[in-house]
Amino acid sequence: MGIELHKHDNNFDHLAKTHPCFSKGAHHKYGRIHLPVSPTCNIQCKFCKRGFNKSEVRPGVSSLLLSPDETVDILNKALDLCPDIRVVGIAGPGDTLATDFAIETFKLAKQNHPELINCLSTNGLRLYEKADRLKEAGVETLTVTVNAVDPEILKEIVSYVIDENGNKLMGVEGAKKLIDAQIKGIKKVSELGIVIKINSVLIPGINDHHIKEIARVTKELGASLLNIIPLIPQNELLHVQAPNCDLVEKVREEAGEYLEVFRHCKHCRADACGVPGRGEDIHSLLYDKEVVETFSHG
Repeated sequence: MGIELHKHDNNFDHLAKTHPCFSKGAHHKYGRIHLPVSPTCNIQCKFCKRGFNKSEVRPGVSSLLLSPDETVDILNKALDLCPDIRVVGIAGPGDTLATDFAIETFKLAKQNHPELINCLSTNGLRLYEKADRLKEAGVETLTVTVNAVDPEILKEIVSYVIDENGNKLMGVEGAKKLIDAQIKGIKKVSELGIVIKINSVLIPGINDHHIKEIARVTKELGASLLNIIPLIPQNELLHVQAPNCDLVEKVREEAGEYLEVFRHCKHCRADACGVPGRGEDIHSLLYDKEVVETFSHG
């Protein structure tokens, strides 16, 4: 079965030309800045170990937190240092929709730099309820991390989910809550015309056989692209070996029957800045302060 065209293809093709996380060509030519404004998370993935430091190159890590108001000067400075930046992204270090800081930041970014693409990454738990506000804030591209669409599989990946009432849902109950929220949220933002990329962490022995199904389901919901991220063994999945290149390629080929697969992910930090394909990061030039704080869930 080949990849079928859908209603968002023209919009996707247009944005992919300048979004470094959506196409190989743009990846080596254009830059992005991740603004670390989201401090808390509302789920706990078993592979996730969030924190504040300057050394680790992976998602969930930042050297500081910014308030939305602080991002205006930082973005101006980043554009001076790297004129090739085309994307303002928010990817943490917590979940971007667990608070409203990301939405506030995007509004400021669009007011000051309407020419830039606004891009959000989220686990999708609160995506449906905030979809309209994201559209109003100028978000044009969205990445949702979907690691399973079967609760029996997802319960092996996610320790717990915190619902809208502050209740901690564990096991299958929490997994069902997250999957239902993701399905509703992806469908809604797709209908709003936002281009969607799916991130899936490839975990050998847990979801390696299931990524193809994630691609099939999310394609039907309106997703345009899939990024398969090899597991970084840590936290509760420290004992699981990272997938080898053969497994990664096999899963990419399987999932590629449904969604185009992005193959150039750099496991970027939540405060990354620069052109990812050049292997350069100007994060250290941007900030004159370092705020190391305790990461929280809630």
